[in-house]
Amino acid sequence: MRVFVAGGSGAMGKRLVPQLVGAGHEVVAMTRSGPKAAALRALGAEAAVADALDRDAVLAAVERAEPEAVIHQLTALSELKSFRNFDREFALTNRLRTEGTDHLLAAARAAGARRFVAQSYGGWTYERTGSGLKTEEDRLDPAPPKRQRQSLAAIRHLERAVTEADGIEGIALRYANFYGPGTGLELGGNFVELIEKRKFPVVGDGAGVWSWVHIDDAAGAAVAALERGGPGVYNIVDDRPAPVSAWLPALAEAVGASPPRHVPAWVGRIAAGEVGVSMMTRIRGASNAKARRELGWEPRYRGYEEGFRDGLADVPVI
Repeated sequence: MRVFVAGGSGAMGKRLVPQLVGAGHEVVAMTRSGPKAAALRALGAEAAVADALDRDAVLAAVERAEPEAVIHQLTALSELKSFRNFDREFALTNRLRTEGTDHLLAAARAAGARRFVAQSYGGWTYERTGSGLKTEEDRLDPAPPKRQRQSLAAIRHLERAVTEADGIEGIALRYANFYGPGTGLELGGNFVELIEKRKFPVVGDGAGVWSWVHIDDAAGAAVAALERGGPGVYNIVDDRPAPVSAWLPALAEAVGASPPRHVPAWVGRIAAGEVGVSMMTRIRGASNAKARRELGWEPRYRGYEEGFRDGLADVPVI
């Protein structure tokens, strides 16, 4: 299949393009940076240079590529610095999830592409209730923390636009939190540095349940969705979401750091605001049963224990 990948030079794109090429697909990968085009060609893709927020440039790039399918992996998440100012940190990503999505859908439709796979997110977005894992049938949070509202609205926009697109089979992948090569959670990455410096403590009871997925497993899910996914939304998470109180000490041990500090919720609120306390104490994990069943996908790293132990270093793409 001829596939257009938007976000080809990002952390996900660099792991996804080789998997698509290896599966026999013909890939055109878009990057905003001309110098990165050579790296995309080295991965086996044709390169297209365009700013995802420039509608005319995107339309022209996709039209030239003449794809049968479009994969949207556009984000700007290289260094999240603060939970306190969450929506401000995600402002560019929110534009890519709204304006960028609309531009790509218009371009895909004009080019005659029949499938559209988009990166969504399911790490903190579900309603913060109950003790079980959330499925795609559960509702998203109706009352998120104030400084996450714009980010959740952008995710809702992306999913609605993609799954309701006329004439296109639209698929939204609700990825969990990424770790592995090219992400902030890799050996030497900014998140790991915080752990090593004991600047990322367990807040309150640490009962917030986080879902995780290795970047290569996430890329594999996009390939599976492209090849055999029905329209709709899929959680792309590993098998064992876990509370902060479990995964954070395990991560510290995996990178050779001292155990994380513990601070009361009121201290966490001062440092990280309402969003930080919610992430540490209230969010819920997600189930991957639908993706396993309908996409035939399963993660290589089934849980955070082996993932943090074996998956943080840069290894060859699966």
